[in-house]
Amino acid sequence: MSQNEHDSEHQSPIKTPKQLITVIALAFLVPIVLIVLVSQYVANMRSVDKNSAAMTPDAVAKRLKPVGELAFADAGGDAAKAPKSGEEVYKSVCTACHSSGAAGAPKFGDKSDWAPRLKAGQKMLVETAIKGVGAMPPRGGSAGLSDLEVERAVVYLANQAGAKFKEPAAPAAETTATSAPAAEKAAVATPAAEKTAAPAAGKADGKKIFESTCVVCHGAGIAGAPKAGDKAAWAPRLKTGMNALYASAIDGKGAMPPKGGNKALADAEVKAAVDYIASLAK
Repeated sequence: MSQNEHDSEHQSPIKTPKQLITVIALAFLVPIVLIVLVSQYVANMRSVDKNSAAMTPDAVAKRLKPVGELAFADAGGDAAKAPKSGEEVYKSVCTACHSSGAAGAPKFGDKSDWAPRLKAGQKMLVETAIKGVGAMPPRGGSAGLSDLEVERAVVYLANQAGAKFKEPAAPAAETTATSAPAAEKAAVATPAAEKTAAPAAGKADGKKIFESTCVVCHGAGIAGAPKAGDKAAWAPRLKTGMNALYASAIDGKGAMPPKGGNKALADAEVKAAVDYIASLAK
C-alpha cells in the first residue's frame, strides 16, 4: 500500500471551518430537539389520561348540573296559615245566624240581645262557643277553627255590642309570618336545577264551602233551613231546578242571607256548595 492511500483512509471528513461549525451546531441542537419531543409526548399522554377521566358519565353530569333551583314553599305550611281575625271568622261562619238572629242567636250589634250574655264574661262565652249551646253547634259548625280563632270571633261579636273584651294575643309564629315579605314566604332559593311552579286552577270545593259556611244552619235545620241529606225536605226544592237554587243561595231567601252570609264567596263557589248539598239529597 502506498503512502498516499494510507493518508486518504485516515483523512477527516471535516475539511473546512464551515463544516466544523455545522457539526458543532448539530451536536447541540439534536439532543435539545429530542428532549423537547419526549417532553411533548409525555405531556400528551397525561392530557389523554386527564381528558378520559373528565369524559366519564359522572364527570359530564356534574359539569352539566345547573347552578340553582327555585323551590316553592308549601302553601299549606304552618307559616302560611296565619289565624283568621275575629271579623274574618264572623263573616265566614257566624254571620249566617248572628246577622239575622236565626234560631235565637243574639243579633250582631244588638246590645239588648248581648247584655245578659256579656255578664257571663269572656272566658265563659268562649267556652260556650267552642263546645256549642242550644241550636249553635260547636265552633259555630266549623270544626276547622282553632280555639284562638273562636275566641277572636267571640271578642269581635261581643265588642260590637258594647263589651270591652281583650283581643287574644297572636302567637309568635303569626307575627313572623305576617312581618316577612311576601316574596320570601312564596319561594326559597336552593342549589340545583331551576324550576317554576304555577297553581292549577280547579273547580271550587263545594264540600269545603258547605262545611265552613252552610253547615251552621243546614246541619241542624236552623231557621227552617232544609237539613243536609234530608231527601223529603229537599225534594220540593230540587223540583224548582238548580238555577233557582243557585239564585236563592246567591241572593238570599227567607232567613238565609245572601251567599249564606259569607259575602266573600264568589258565585261559582256558592254554586259549588249548592251542588254538594243537592247531591246529598239525591
